[in-house]
Amino acid sequence: MFVGMLLEKFLTYLSAEKRYSIHTVMAYERDILQFAGFLGFNRNSASEFVSADGTVFDPAVVTTDDIRRWILYLSEQERLSAASINRKTSSLRSLFRYLRKIQAIDNDPFPGIGFRKMPSRLPSFVPEKNMSDVLSMLEAEFDTGDYILRRNSLILLVLYTTGLRLSEIHAVRLGNFSQGYSVLRVSGKGNKERVIPVLDYTRCKIVEFLGDLKSRDFCISSQLSLFLSKEGKPLSRNAIYRIVRDELSKAGVQGKCSPHLLRHTFATHMLDGGADIREIQEMLGHTSLAATQVYTHNSIAKLKEVYAKAHPRSRQKEQNKP
Repeated sequence: MFVGMLLEKFLTYLSAEKRYSIHTVMAYERDILQFAGFLGFNRNSASEFVSADGTVFDPAVVTTDDIRRWILYLSEQERLSAASINRKTSSLRSLFRYLRKIQAIDNDPFPGIGFRKMPSRLPSFVPEKNMSDVLSMLEAEFDTGDYILRRNSLILLVLYTTGLRLSEIHAVRLGNFSQGYSVLRVSGKGNKERVIPVLDYTRCKIVEFLGDLKSRDFCISSQLSLFLSKEGKPLSRNAIYRIVRDELSKAGVQGKCSPHLLRHTFATHMLDGGADIREIQEMLGHTSLAATQVYTHNSIAKLKEVYAKAHPRSRQKEQNKP
């Protein structure tokens, strides 16, 4: 019989053993609660999943048809994307796998339940010419000497030149740097540590920024965070996200402006510049090379565009157009 304790054990397993972030664990919990709610069960004050007539949710009686009906509901009623449905299905699949592992249930309702086909979509990135304009704006902001502008410009510069995720730059502490701020150690997904070289240009900006903080007698938190609020406290993830969004929008970048856009831009520009895909994989912290290979499609798209403009036959066709 399913009680709240099993869900709590599962969430603890994700956090302690799988080393998932708190945000990922919360997403798993929401997906599971949504599925239980779809079947008519809601968590009560005793953390049990109970229906309106008092029946307690038992995962042992969940069928493949229940899951198929849920997926259909997510698609047709909630109108979720294939990516969102796949994520929710994965959350539920992981729960049932865990329950079988600890021998809480015997049944597996997932045979025959596959993932929805994802539409082919290339990662968005900022073209080099546009990124050059962004960097010029950041340089001008840094040179103003204003603390907030300096901090904001440095956040974007670090993201663009290291390819960090939002969660990773939020976790950066001064102790993560070594060799005069030329090397950065990052703890990525699953607590997997990787080493990222810091460009000399970025390193100089970091050193200058820290010198500025010291001269201002700025309150350095006990956590020794690199990016602080005006009150000297570490910036939250949301604050960093908003800073990146606002700065990129101010620079004229179109579309969704986010830290991940700069990560995509970093990878694409590295590949266009001749970096080995294995090296990019290492710097991004991708477990699978397939996750990194998606950036080759951006480079191929760029190559096709250049080819179409440069090849004589293509130019001749353009000239012959009425």
